[in-house]
Amino acid sequence: MRTRVWGGTAAVVLGGLLVAGCGGEKDTGSDSAGKGANSVSGAYPVSVTDCMGAETTFSATPKKIVTSNASGLELLLRLGAGDRVIGTGFPPGKGTLPGALDARAQKVEVLGQTVIPKEKLLGSGADLYIDTFASMGSMGGGGMGDAPTAEEFKAAGIKHIYLKSTACAAQSKTPVTDLSAVEADITSLGAVTGTSARARELVAGMKEKVAAVRKAVGGTPENKRPTYFFFDYDAGTKQPTVTCNRQVANAVITLAGARSAFAACDGDYKQVGWENVIAKNPDWIQLGVRNRGSESANKKAFDEAEQWLKSNPATKGLKAVKEGHLLRIGSEQTTIAGVENADTVEAIAKALYPGKVG
Repeated sequence: MRTRVWGGTAAVVLGGLLVAGCGGEKDTGSDSAGKGANSVSGAYPVSVTDCMGAETTFSATPKKIVTSNASGLELLLRLGAGDRVIGTGFPPGKGTLPGALDARAQKVEVLGQTVIPKEKLLGSGADLYIDTFASMGSMGGGGMGDAPTAEEFKAAGIKHIYLKSTACAAQSKTPVTDLSAVEADITSLGAVTGTSARARELVAGMKEKVAAVRKAVGGTPENKRPTYFFFDYDAGTKQPTVTCNRQVANAVITLAGARSAFAACDGDYKQVGWENVIAKNPDWIQLGVRNRGSESANKKAFDEAEQWLKSNPATKGLKAVKEGHLLRIGSEQTTIAGVENADTVEAIAKALYPGKVG
């Protein structure tokens, strides 16, 4: 494991975010389409921690940002910091982000269709890299694939931070049953990019949406809640990969009023056998398909996932399959930190509790 400390400024802990210094913060304007960055003064230095508690400190707002995937890019666009993003990996397909966010996302340079090559990332000219994937320790200090070391990031002048609700999920001490870690990521990015006012708006919107769902379905006794299986079709069908109770999907499913079929599984992901899924015999199955880049391509992938369940001898007899309780909701908005986690809570609840959720 490589720990990293950038600067030695004393900091005050505010939840998962460390903010140092005093002085006021000014956010002028907030654009739900993510057009431009809010102007900021004061509020620095700001320090954030990685999965192991090592700090990265910012004395000013970053000017050139690279994101590891579409999730980090979307959050920056929603925060109004999209004009500072100079590149991304795992880019969003055209038309997959809502409204004006999509047009802005398509203008961001694609540094890698999947993981950004190490040399390209280090030579990008970025001063900040936002990593959705990496967990500390087991991955050698950074990201998926052949990732730069902490020393290489430092030599290139790139500060490296994480969306901790996803990157650190496997190291969580307790099951994840709410979106507080996702909200902390948004708050943290808002502080780092000087868009805290907009971050507060986004978090408030998520809380309001989830609260409405909880009010509608929260009174349902635990043993009356439908069981739910997230079928990660893209992880392979030979041996299913399930989302366990440290993964943000567990929180999304729980908040929607369902019981995750693998809520007793500690960790973020685990491979099981189809016999384990059959034994659970879930009431509902989500067709977890990753974004293919277009509406037609996504529909085709959902069709393929559904047909596989209906035709496979091991799964065609499952209750959810026989009753047609198959939800077409994308993987990313369920398993990766983002504002749309709250939308997914609402979408699942609407399907499971028709007429109760507005």
